[in-house]
Amino acid sequence: MTTAFVMMGEIFRRMKREERGLSTAELLGNAALAIVALLAIWALLQTLGTDIVGWIRAQLSADLKK
Repeated sequence: MTTAFVMMGEIFRRMKREERGLSTAELLGNAALAIVALLAIWALLQTLGTDIVGWIRAQLSADLKK
């Protein structure tokens, strides 16, 4: 039982020692993912935006006709 805790402690110490910070590749990867996410959101809003504006106009014209 004690051996398992010692082994787990050693694993955590190694993990902490090896993780010293973000590398350039990780930062570039994160930046690329953020750009892709922003482009996807922008495209979705552009597509849905025209539908939403049309729906609002239809609702307003229906209310004005009442």
